[in-house]
Amino acid sequence: MPRTIKSKKKIELDTILNSDTTKPEIKQAELVFKRVEKKYILTEEQYEKFIEAIKPYMQLDEYGLHTICNIYYDTEAFDLVSRSIDKPVYKEKLRLRSYGVPSEDTMSFIEIKKKYKGVVYKRREGFTFSEAQNFLLNGVKPDKESQIINEIDYFLKFYKPEPKLYLAYDREAFFGKENKEVRMTIDRRIRYRETDLDMTEGDFGNLLFKDNVMLLEIKVPDAMPLWLCNILTELKIYSVSFSKYGTIYKKLHAKEQVRKEYKNIIKNRKVKKDL
Repeated sequence: MPRTIKSKKKIELDTILNSDTTKPEIKQAELVFKRVEKKYILTEEQYEKFIEAIKPYMQLDEYGLHTICNIYYDTEAFDLVSRSIDKPVYKEKLRLRSYGVPSEDTMSFIEIKKKYKGVVYKRREGFTFSEAQNFLLNGVKPDKESQIINEIDYFLKFYKPEPKLYLAYDREAFFGKENKEVRMTIDRRIRYRETDLDMTEGDFGNLLFKDNVMLLEIKVPDAMPLWLCNILTELKIYSVSFSKYGTIYKKLHAKEQVRKEYKNIIKNRKVKKDL
């Protein structure tokens, strides 16, 4: 029987919100995030106008255009992404991330991303790439201790995930000049592969979008600033429901997903009939 995560809908949100997990050895990276995220598809023309419009309010971060590499982990039967596509109240996923193509000693991050009632909670911990690989593939916990490491360990034991997809993109990241909690990222050349799931092999892959289509993500702690709402409206940039991993999964496993959706429809009809 495939695993289910229904029993985890009522996650320990108090732990997510209140635990102090910052470690001095990883001061350069935030480890806990809570925010609302909205996504938008941009054409090249919209991108150019949008960048010009946000200049008074947003600052490009110090890294400029940089490459992000990820490996997404899932169960053997793709239970996590399949459930995510169904848009449940609660969902979660696990990935390994590096900034650029890593070597064995590169700082990399294991991330658990949870979404509950539209709010995103991201938990991540930094390791060398070799430590992260040993933890994810062999279950060997690193020497250091933290609440987030314990959560990752529990996730691995509960789901027994395995590497499923390599995903990379070139990103520009922005933060608010007045309110640094207002964040934006713009990803281009989103590319993926299902084989050669070793991040050290390079950032090659099949392009998800043709032409120069980009993905804008706006990340705010609560309400979106009025100036930003006005810019989006003026440029006719509208939010979309979009997941990189979910979109690629449906593209590569469309027939399998249709079968699952059909089974769910039949199951729901039977339940209603019994009622």
